[in-house]
Amino acid sequence: MNVQELEKQIRDRMDTFPTKTRRVAEYLLGNSSEVAFRSISEVADKLSVSKAQLVRVARMLGFDGYAGLKDLLKKALLAQVVPSSIAEEVEAPHIPQDLCRLEQANLEETLHNLSSESIIAFCEAAKNAEAIYCMGWGISALVSEWFYTRFTGLGLKTILMRRGSVSLLEQSRAIGEHDMLIVCELPSYVIEVAEAVEKISRRGAHIVTLTDSPAAPICGYSDLPFYVGDRSPTFGSSLIGPMFVVHVLTSVLSYNMGERGQEALAAQKEGLSDQRIYYPAYGLRY
Repeated sequence: MNVQELEKQIRDRMDTFPTKTRRVAEYLLGNSSEVAFRSISEVADKLSVSKAQLVRVARMLGFDGYAGLKDLLKKALLAQVVPSSIAEEVEAPHIPQDLCRLEQANLEETLHNLSSESIIAFCEAAKNAEAIYCMGWGISALVSEWFYTRFTGLGLKTILMRRGSVSLLEQSRAIGEHDMLIVCELPSYVIEVAEAVEKISRRGAHIVTLTDSPAAPICGYSDLPFYVGDRSPTFGSSLIGPMFVVHVLTSVLSYNMGERGQEALAAQKEGLSDQRIYYPAYGLRY
């Protein structure tokens, strides 16, 4: 059985399921990532059902037990983030069109995952933080650095956390309960990032995560998660979705900050007129 067959079976039998079974089945259809990577206890608590109920539903769907259902979903999700498996979907004669469609799908998935409530919550957390720390590793560091650039432009106290002579774990010692951490983590997930985020969580900081899936280890410590589409047949992950989120969040924040935000943007605009740095040109904008 594959995932498509599983989903079809659930939809075909949905009207025949008793109340608790239907609740589990509906959750399976809409939250396959969480089912794949959360423990049976966590899923049972989430749905207010027993672990035995989850096992019974798995067997009703043709599995020997809950572990078999979870394993199928996990393999399907991991296949979505492996470049070689995605590359099979791109046909050589139509590479430009297929890549454009894939990026469009990434943007649509990212937009679907964004909500007004989460954007406003992000703005409030950023405004109330004593300092904002931005963390990322590898390709994810590019996203974190753009967060850093935008926050600095808005005049907010911001620190960029990068792996260098001081490890991320060592840098995390400076973060306190009144601070905010924004961490971007796209596949492949990094052990040191997860360990640093866990340590920062214990210190009481407000943690915002930007990832491709609830399966990312850092999601277990997140106060405000954002999920993006990042599928790509090349270079591991696409940055179109993550950069779109950075732009939306920080743009809304600039308005949400009111006069302070507008003054910061005006100061940035004035900087473009500095002819010691930039060539004079008509229509400069920031």
